[in-house]
Amino acid sequence: MRLTEKYRPNTIDGFLGLETPRRIASKLVATPIDAAYLFIGEPGSGKTTLALAIADAMPAELHHVPSQECTLERLKDVIWNCQYVPQLGKRKHLVLIDEADEMSRAAQLYLLSKLDSTAFPPDTVFIFTCNSTDKFERRFLERVMPVQFSSYGNSKELAEFAELVWELEAPKGSKKPNFATIVKEAVGSVRGTLTTLERLILIA
Repeated sequence: MRLTEKYRPNTIDGFLGLETPRRIASKLVATPIDAAYLFIGEPGSGKTTLALAIADAMPAELHHVPSQECTLERLKDVIWNCQYVPQLGKRKHLVLIDEADEMSRAAQLYLLSKLDSTAFPPDTVFIFTCNSTDKFERRFLERVMPVQFSSYGNSKELAEFAELVWELEAPKGSKKPNFATIVKEAVGSVRGTLTTLERLILIA
């Protein structure tokens, strides 16, 4: 199993840093409201993983739409399904659209009406992820709550996590790399840090 999968957090409390996103996620799980969130951050910062953890903790019926599949037709199908009561045991529908800044313009325009309070699907939470907001219409950004994912101030904690993973996974007696440098070169990305560690462990 890849280290990025083996050490992927599956609970909200399992994330490194990300204090504000975790706080928002915890409140959303405790009191689910029909709303739309835009998770903004660099690749590997945990946006999709946190959204999946929210869906598990809520629990919600998950509708996961990758960016390549975010067409007008697919969106219409998903939102149509959200008109029905969520699956037994689920409190909400959760629509997760990855890399939403790459969705088609037709899809984005369609969402403008659906994210409006007068047409918002019942019992539904939208979570969009993106690396940048440059490609979004201003009207779209006005309808979502931005949540910034930043690695700022997280370097020490991530370096300690990387050292723990090394101790668990590397051959005994292997010379330790400079974990702070690995984190710095990965720009604070947990995924990037684990990918580098995996490569170093293979040659240790």
